[in-house]
Amino acid sequence: MESFPYRQAARKPPLRRASTDPHNEINPIMDHYIGIDVGTGSARACIIDKVGDIKGLATEAIGLWQPSHGFYEQSTKDIWHCICTAVQRALNQHSIDASTVRGICFDATCSLAVFAEDTDQPVSVTEPKFDTDRNVILWLDHRPVAEAEKINATKHNLLRYVGGKMSIEMEIPKVLWLKNHMSPELFARCKFYDLADALTHMATGNEARSFCSTVCKQGYVPVGVDGSVKGWQEDFMKTIGLEELCADNFKRMGGVDGVNGKYLSAGELAGTLSEKAAVELGLPAGLAVGSGVIDAYAGWVGTVGAKAMLGDTELSAEYGKNDIHQAFSRLAAVAGTSTCHLAMSPKPVFVPGVWGPYRDVLIPEYWMAEGGQSATGELLKHVLETHPAFHETLSIAESFNTNIYDYLNQHLEEMLGKAAAPSISWLGRHFFFYGDLFGNRSPIADPNMTGSVIGLSSDKSIDGLALYYYATMEFIALQTRQIIETMNAAGHEISSIFMSGSQCQNAVLMYLMATACAMPVIIPKYVHAAVAQGAAMLAAKAATSDKEGQTEKLWSIMDRMSKPGKVVQPGRDANEKKLLAVKYKVFLEQCRVQQTYRRNVDEAIVGWKAT
Repeated sequence: MESFPYRQAARKPPLRRASTDPHNEINPIMDHYIGIDVGTGSARACIIDKVGDIKGLATEAIGLWQPSHGFYEQSTKDIWHCICTAVQRALNQHSIDASTVRGICFDATCSLAVFAEDTDQPVSVTEPKFDTDRNVILWLDHRPVAEAEKINATKHNLLRYVGGKMSIEMEIPKVLWLKNHMSPELFARCKFYDLADALTHMATGNEARSFCSTVCKQGYVPVGVDGSVKGWQEDFMKTIGLEELCADNFKRMGGVDGVNGKYLSAGELAGTLSEKAAVELGLPAGLAVGSGVIDAYAGWVGTVGAKAMLGDTELSAEYGKNDIHQAFSRLAAVAGTSTCHLAMSPKPVFVPGVWGPYRDVLIPEYWMAEGGQSATGELLKHVLETHPAFHETLSIAESFNTNIYDYLNQHLEEMLGKAAAPSISWLGRHFFFYGDLFGNRSPIADPNMTGSVIGLSSDKSIDGLALYYYATMEFIALQTRQIIETMNAAGHEISSIFMSGSQCQNAVLMYLMATACAMPVIIPKYVHAAVAQGAAMLAAKAATSDKEGQTEKLWSIMDRMSKPGKVVQPGRDANEKKLLAVKYKVFLEQCRVQQTYRRNVDEAIVGWKAT
């Protein structure tokens, strides 16, 4: 370095050496919280800090067995192993000291887990011998068709709280199926959990249950709701043929709250991490374990508290911008293989074809409603994979080092330019696709609904695939509008959509959703991990527990830890709005006419049998 003139050399201070004594290092302790998200195909561990920033994330694939058509099974032993591996990877890969973890919480699919009451070991659900270690009947398992029909034929009052019908995806039909197929001796040994509650049990060793699991998927009606005394409805159990579950105050289902059972809202302290679970997870024993939730409900926790730039039409002027009352106008749409639509209300709102209203599942005294589309991500996948141009398109997408969805979105833009069209929606103006290929969850609540297409041609090209793909996205958006309109007509006041899940990455779909529904769509900061982050927020809530078990309010946690989301506003083109309005009318007609045609045919062939 060139020296400055006229300046005397100064004495150089001695070099400071870094202390080799770790006690002299400045290393502030940062608290961490772990959320475990168990989906259909993977277990994910998400580690957040005290302000909600994700500091570690790891995923492990979990096993899924399909012994026959419509049967889907998993193993809690396998799932737990994957959870432990994911937690240790998330800690190690991001150099997080396990001693800084203050809480853990689980979310999972609404699947039925079965254990032995006498040994606490898994009980196989695999017929005919029931001799595997697979003790989980997955949510999408459709084996209990007859059992679901029997339950719904009772017209029992509690069915009001599941949209009028108990879905085949819920857990009581599956318990009844096990009774009908197991030996009486084996069934008598079984106790039953929703998967999230089973994981909490494996972590703590206690029998605490969550309102989220039992109320939403097992027919539990909270005490005080509609005259409920014990939560579990004894007359219902006896009517459907599960009278043995009433014994010992419903002990095999979790017991009666405050008598021989404990039921908790989301994130309340369920217990502490046992020595055995701590060793397996690589975490300190004794840390707080929060009451878990169904995965979609963790998506609500991880998204609707986001601080988004919303207008006066989406915010209530009576309350502050981050007040909990603002949540009542926000629909959480958790979109993956299927899509769940969740809305909170201060009072019960009964919506035909929408599950709920459910009290206490997330926040005490508040109610949740759950609509849904049986297949959205799976529908897009099916439409692409069954088109003649799929393999050609996939090969080209891979050559550009991109996925097929992004490639098709770009291809639609190219088609737009070639046609000198005003919008992508214009390209599909005469193509009408109705996509209930996997039945209808909401608002029709009919598993027999199917698909239909008007505008089919002989086009086998990539252009033809791109239009089919666009029409599928348009269907998803229009059906979302149908669900929202049905919910609002019943008493909800939804004016914005808070998305989470893989579909958030699809810009064309998000724009369609916003424009078709005429409301903003908010995309979370952590697109890939909003659900797991929601579970981690519940872990943070559990960690605030005092000696009396009281915890910080969930909305306060969400307000503090949620991150600003990206807002996708509805399109402003008046002509595009008119086009989508007409397409919505056609969509509703396709929905209605299918039911009419099927009913007319069924009436015409009454009594017709093979001779």
